[in-house]
Amino acid sequence: MKKLIVFGLIAMLAACGNGDSSQQTSEKKSLNNIVSSQPFNEAFSKLMDDYYHLKNNFITESDTSINHYSRALITDADSLNFNLLMFDSATTETARTAAANVSGELQGIIGEQDIENKRKSFYTLSEQLYDLIKLVQYNKEIIYRQKCDDVFDGAGATWLSNSTETKNPYLPKTMPDCGKITDTLDFRKK
Repeated sequence: MKKLIVFGLIAMLAACGNGDSSQQTSEKKSLNNIVSSQPFNEAFSKLMDDYYHLKNNFITESDTSINHYSRALITDADSLNFNLLMFDSATTETARTAAANVSGELQGIIGEQDIENKRKSFYTLSEQLYDLIKLVQYNKEIIYRQKCDDVFDGAGATWLSNSTETKNPYLPKTMPDCGKITDTLDFRKK
């Protein structure tokens, strides 16, 4: 009888261990396929398109268009529905906070009068958006993170691009080709 009880306890412990392992595997699969919602992908694609337009308007130094696309990006970021993704509640809240930070930085771009200060906010925006892309593992395109080390008195600055071609939004007149790819975000294969 004692052997039967010990055997039963061992079987129960083994079953509990296997359940946790399969749950962890399931969670890993979910995280690898986070962006599976078509409506979310469409909304995030719009956000990225507007970001690229904003970047291009820093290159042409069109203040009116910079403000226009900043407003469009605020709408895009505020309309992202993270409930469509397979996140736990903590990750969902992190994503919402990241999107709110993106919106706040865009408000800063609109509020700045000087193009150089707008560019500093654009750098912060680019970093925030880069982190958000990594969090949600946006998988509809390859995104290149580019950096020019000669920006902001040698401090350097990054931006995002959907092309390997370098078009520097920080020094478009004096160093338009300054930049190198520092990271490639490609979640399409996962």
